[in-house]
Amino acid sequence: MRNGHLRLLPGLLMLLLLPLGAAAQKTSDCARWCPPKSTCVNATTCRCSPGFISSSGEMFTSRLESCDDINECGPSSAVSCGKFADCQNTEGSFYCTCIQGYELASQARTFRNESENTCQDVDECQLKPRICKSCGICTNTQGRYTCECPPGLELSPGDPNLCTDVNECTSGQNPCHNSTHCLNNIGGYECRCRPGWKPVPGSRNGPKNTVCEGTELRCHILETHTQNILSSVFMLTSSVSPSPQGLIQEVDELLETPDDLEALPHSEQHCVATNLLVGLEDVLRNLSQALPSGTLTFNASAGTDLSLKVQEQGHRNVTLSSNQVKMLLNWDVVHESGDSGPSVVGLVSTPGMGKLLAEARLVLGPERQAVPHGAHKGVLRGVSSVLLSDVISAFMSNRDTQNLNSPITFIFSHHSLTPGPTQKVFCVFWNHTPDGYGHWSTTGCRMVATGDTGTTCQCTHLSSFAILMAHYDVPVEDPVLAVITYLGLGLSLLCLLLAALTFLLCKAIQNTSTSIHLQLSICLFLAHLLFLMAIDRTEIKVLCTIIAGALHYLYLASFTWMLLEGLNLFLTARNLTVVNYSSVSRVMKKLMFPVGYGVPAIIVAISAASRPLLYGTPTRCWLNPGKGFIWSFLGPVCTIISVNLAFVLMTLWILKSKLSSLSNDVSTLQNTRMLTFKATAQLFILGCTWCLGILQVGPAAHVMAYLFTIINSLQGFFIFLVYCLLSQQVREQYGKWFKGIRKTRAESEKYTLSSKAMSDASKPSTHFTNLEAEG
Repeated sequence: MRNGHLRLLPGLLMLLLLPLGAAAQKTSDCARWCPPKSTCVNATTCRCSPGFISSSGEMFTSRLESCDDINECGPSSAVSCGKFADCQNTEGSFYCTCIQGYELASQARTFRNESENTCQDVDECQLKPRICKSCGICTNTQGRYTCECPPGLELSPGDPNLCTDVNECTSGQNPCHNSTHCLNNIGGYECRCRPGWKPVPGSRNGPKNTVCEGTELRCHILETHTQNILSSVFMLTSSVSPSPQGLIQEVDELLETPDDLEALPHSEQHCVATNLLVGLEDVLRNLSQALPSGTLTFNASAGTDLSLKVQEQGHRNVTLSSNQVKMLLNWDVVHESGDSGPSVVGLVSTPGMGKLLAEARLVLGPERQAVPHGAHKGVLRGVSSVLLSDVISAFMSNRDTQNLNSPITFIFSHHSLTPGPTQKVFCVFWNHTPDGYGHWSTTGCRMVATGDTGTTCQCTHLSSFAILMAHYDVPVEDPVLAVITYLGLGLSLLCLLLAALTFLLCKAIQNTSTSIHLQLSICLFLAHLLFLMAIDRTEIKVLCTIIAGALHYLYLASFTWMLLEGLNLFLTARNLTVVNYSSVSRVMKKLMFPVGYGVPAIIVAISAASRPLLYGTPTRCWLNPGKGFIWSFLGPVCTIISVNLAFVLMTLWILKSKLSSLSNDVSTLQNTRMLTFKATAQLFILGCTWCLGILQVGPAAHVMAYLFTIINSLQGFFIFLVYCLLSQQVREQYGKWFKGIRKTRAESEKYTLSSKAMSDASKPSTHFTNLEAEG
């Protein structure tokens, strides 16, 4: 029995293991092809884990698909973390964090959705009181903070939380007076007197406004110091084989590292430069006498360069070159002194000399006085000048080089620099004064041509030369004169408009004289209006040129109509016995418009064709006074004023004779008196007041400027006063117009009152009717 049961056990085990074997086979199939981040659903389907998805969705049956991470923070996601928070995606999940400068109220680092968002601003200044270093002041802002530095400190470029000291002494601000030296300290600086100097009374040694005066360092001491620099080289003149190379090298080293010279005030530096330039010329002139004939060149390491020409008789034209400068001259100028022996001409270029001649003043020669507007006494003060070229010195064996019979040409090459609207390029020389100092000057030198990188000059003397660009010193306008101008011209514009309307609409005064007054008023109105609106519109050069030409034409046209008015007055006086003035009208009607508008157009056309570039200045849209161009306006104006004055005087003479021969005819007497009054008024209205502009010289210049401004700005008012308000016919016409206006206003008010009365009268009857209807 027992053996029978034992025989049945293998079969039973086989039956029990069959289902397990099928399940194992099924599990083994899922594991082989379901990709990572997925689970088996059955033998043919897989499901992606939470946070992952396939191209077919959460469940898929293709063996080629994979489960990829879902970006819950992507643009199309429905996840929202709320304000001041960012969503951070992770593999299979995500979380939310507050942005920088914010934190959760619970101090937790992450949260899951917007409902858990409690992000609030972090006050970094309170959290870290020393977050701004080195005296920095912390200011909390929404989500961030800023560090601000106290005066004298600035934020470090490499660390926005660190304040570092500003070295005012080396930052280019030049805070101290040139008689002191600057001492930097943390957060500030001090201005202290140099050794041998003391504060000016009332100025302590230390404040920023310290001004010092020298007690022992003066130009004659510096002159001795400069001579000591050259003393060793002077001995070369007595040596057997002298050479300028040592001198050039020593000067080159001195200018390359001036050291204590740069610490001197600018005026003392100018003194050193003056004595150095004069001494250098004298030494080179003496040394060159012992040199062999020919062209010699000596160079130093820092750029100082000497070019010499030694010969007894040579070519008529001589050219010397040194660094970026070329000198052309006639050899007769060099040899004209008649001295025996070889003649010498030399050219020295000293690039380092510009350091000592910084901020030197510029004095314009007499031929340049009228070019820059507001150049007081020819000196350009209060503005900086820039040296465009090296400083060069020219010398020759002939010491009399102040008035050469043939000009010497210098061709400078310099770095490219385009002058601004208030800048000009000058050919200048260093003019040393008897006290040992000096300044830049243009006397005896003129600029032949200039470009972006080169300038050609001609001078009738020899010295030390350079190309300099200086600002026009535009003077500050007198505010009172400016107010008077604007108020006066504003009143004139109103009066001219009223006068023009009167001349146009008043039929009682329509004649030739009225037509002239109308055209005069129109021209003056347009000229004054353009002057007020566009005289200083210099930003666009072409526009400024057009404005200047238009002003030129309008003012010339105004003066021309003034001339026609004077002519008309003279002809009227001559034909006084003719009641209807027919002969005067016929003559004037033929001449009026061709002369009044044609003559100014011809003058402006000729001026524009000959000198188109002289319309407009750097500061005003008016005629440039250079090269006498201003006389294209002043010439015709002076002529018209003179002719007008002659017309007025002849008119007065005729009227005087007429008054002495008049009968008791009242109308004729009144007409003659009115003409006499107009003739006298013409002396002030028709341009004679412009003569006050010529008298703006000397002690009375200020008074004349006020008189000129007041009278000329009120010219429109005078025209309205004389030709309208003082005219009986015009006053009568004004009276008729005012009566018509009052009558119209009265009728309008009467109509309004009657309409109101009728409306009030209708209201009770209507009310009574309504009451009856209700009853």
